[in-house]
Amino acid sequence: MAEPLIEDGAVVLFQGDSITDADRDRSNPDDLGPGYPSLVAALFTALHPAVRVRWINRGLSGHRTSDLRARWQRDCLDLAPTWLSLLIGVNDTWWRYDHGEPTPPDVFEANYRALLEPVVAAGTRLILMEPFLLPGVPDRTSWRADLDPKIEAVRRLAAEFDAILLPLDRLFTAVARERPAAEWMPDGVHPTAAGHALIANTWLRAVGA
Repeated sequence: MAEPLIEDGAVVLFQGDSITDADRDRSNPDDLGPGYPSLVAALFTALHPAVRVRWINRGLSGHRTSDLRARWQRDCLDLAPTWLSLLIGVNDTWWRYDHGEPTPPDVFEANYRALLEPVVAAGTRLILMEPFLLPGVPDRTSWRADLDPKIEAVRRLAAEFDAILLPLDRLFTAVARERPAAEWMPDGVHPTAAGHALIANTWLRAVGA
């Protein structure tokens, strides 16, 4: 088996919103929750038992790029990750429609860039994940007009910062043609167990694991 990109002794930090948080036990700094971060860590360990990695989850439900900026020193830079895995963006759209607080595309991109710049300067490698949305919930059909420019921004930043990009929006759109969207995420945003497994499998393939 080929060696994965994640090296022995690496610190891998998962960051983002509720999809990453996945109801983890926040009183336990080592708890990864039941979502894709836990699946990634478990499968990676099973596949590469000789590669010792510290896995950290600091995703927080409801957070936007602006919220991550406010806690970035404590919940990212101070942890000195070797790898940062980042999934953020859908709440920057959600808050426009549920709270009347939009994040324009240029502000989103500026916030996202401000997250990446100090991390890259510290030598951390990046895994950037497209935010995603599936059709099926009537009041969220209109969200695509707001989310699509943010997805494009993530793609541009991934190219600019030489990051590994996980094209999750395209991937979920494709698999929803094979099985009902509700089997992947009933509300169009939060993945089921199958959805989390799909993210984990995509993540592992991207790092050669």
